[in-house]
Amino acid sequence: MPSKKIVDELLTQLLAGDRRALARAITLVESQAKSDCVVAGQLLTAVMPYCGKSMRIGISGPPGVGKSSFIEAIGKKLLENSAHKVAVLAIDPSSRISGGSILGDKTRMEDLSRHDRAFVRPSPCGDASGGVARHTRESIFLAEAAGHDVVIVETIGVGQSESAVASMVDFFVLLHQPSSGDDLQGIKRGNLELADFVVVSKADGDLLPAARKAQSELMHALSYFSTQGQPAPEVLACSSLTGDGIDKVVATIESAFARDTVSGRIESRRKKQTLDWFHDEVRERTLGILRHHERTARLIALTETDVASGKLAASTAAARVVAKIMS
Repeated sequence: MPSKKIVDELLTQLLAGDRRALARAITLVESQAKSDCVVAGQLLTAVMPYCGKSMRIGISGPPGVGKSSFIEAIGKKLLENSAHKVAVLAIDPSSRISGGSILGDKTRMEDLSRHDRAFVRPSPCGDASGGVARHTRESIFLAEAAGHDVVIVETIGVGQSESAVASMVDFFVLLHQPSSGDDLQGIKRGNLELADFVVVSKADGDLLPAARKAQSELMHALSYFSTQGQPAPEVLACSSLTGDGIDKVVATIESAFARDTVSGRIESRRKKQTLDWFHDEVRERTLGILRHHERTARLIALTETDVASGKLAASTAAARVVAKIMS
């Protein structure tokens, strides 16, 4: 089938809110086949006029903090408003050995997955860094074109690099669980500085006192942020199990989105994110071309020997390679 016909059909189905078409479109942009990349590029160009109308939320936190349960809870709360359509882009870690992923988030968000105004898509992170998949940004655009006015991105929550999600959403929500050792030392400062909201999860039952204590300690610690010229992230507490506090979390984020839309903060933040993404893509694609260029690949291979043997420092070797490439 000619690519234009494929793009036209997919676009029509996306704009009609067809969830199967959205799943096919995301599979298309995730594909590494050259023929699919061409069609994906055409589709993304076609959907751009229909993008940008959603509230984009990134959810991060360590394994076991309850990200999937939290997302299902706030997703269901948002869907109580019949005007909302919610898309969840859940990133699963890939095995460094087999490259495979479990992709189990649909099974952990059963109610949300079955809702007719929700879409849950697990994607493998592959070799992408930052706790997100290689084409998460494109998937956000496709979800918006399909009429989803709330797009939630869940990171894999491993390591310190998952904060990359902050570069593609309007609000970065960092989850923290009570009684996880030294509460404040357990959170990396870099993630706290990027967070718009910190949410203490599992605030129920026997853990409720510990959750309230963690919330108080975090509020006190983060109050120093405002004295350093940046607003302190708001600290909330909730239980995905009982639903306590979920109303406040959703209302707080929606209120912030309305405020920041009027002030122009959302627009300016997205412009910066888009330009940063463009520059990252240029660098990544340029490196990809160089890696597969015969003369360059041979030059790098020869220089690697000197670096591995300790004859040249990596920085010196890199400078020499670049100088020869540019000569």
